[in-house]
Amino acid sequence: MKKELIDRIAVYLLKEGFTVKSLTGSCFDLLARKQETILIVKVLEDANSVSRQYVDEMDSVAAYLGATPLIIAEKAGNKLEDNVLYTRFGMYTLNFFTLAGSIKNRFPFIKRTQAGLTAYIDGNKLKKKREELGYSLNSLSKKIGVTKRMIIRYENEDSEITINKAMKIYSIFGGEVFNEIDIFSGNKMMESKDKSDFSKKYIDLGFEARDTKKTPFDIIARKDDELILTEIGDKARPDFPSLSKILDADNLVIFKKKKPKGIPSMTKKEFMDFEKANELVKFLKEF
Repeated sequence: MKKELIDRIAVYLLKEGFTVKSLTGSCFDLLARKQETILIVKVLEDANSVSRQYVDEMDSVAAYLGATPLIIAEKAGNKLEDNVLYTRFGMYTLNFFTLAGSIKNRFPFIKRTQAGLTAYIDGNKLKKKREELGYSLNSLSKKIGVTKRMIIRYENEDSEITINKAMKIYSIFGGEVFNEIDIFSGNKMMESKDKSDFSKKYIDLGFEARDTKKTPFDIIARKDDELILTEIGDKARPDFPSLSKILDADNLVIFKKKKPKGIPSMTKKEFMDFEKANELVKFLKEF
């Protein structure tokens, strides 16, 4: 089931003009890019099976990549409804249908919260549409089943409302009076974590950097527009260069005994001897 869903998502994104990379042994299953839009996607049959560790790792990596992290699933205990946005540990979670609509800029406006299914009314749009269609405050309040004062409140401020009231408003005005949720917005800030000597060295050189565990690389580092993915060990993953190419990143292998071929690499001592960031970047660019 999971593999079929991964394939379905990958094919759809390819048809929509994305470059897509499928990954194994990583906290995310798909990396996709179309111009400046980068997606890292975890695909699950049941979203409740994802761990906080995976979500936190995806969030951190996404911040460095300027990417949107998403969980695509069939259910989260119960079936995920079309055009409804859910969250798991704060990460946007949705089904394939909702993803496909969002890719075409048809974003959901219904969200599952602790209060149940809710939607956000755009007050200005509601007032304009009400006046266009000739509804008085009293007549609209009766149709929706709320007080006139509540309609005034809806129009004066963006309000979160229950799904029952939202569907009544939708039946009258359609979806344009609601605030859609752009799932591709809201990138988080990068945070450095210097657990290893290597990430600490990157930070000393002026990069933001952190170690990773469930990703195709061991360290991710960024300084302005320079992004470096680093592997530690004598055997680089075969898909490492193609991953870096999609992300416009430089890659580096810090080896112990055996120097890999065809990829920028150095020993730990050589890496630690760099005194300036531009020296390291120059080495990577000239390879």
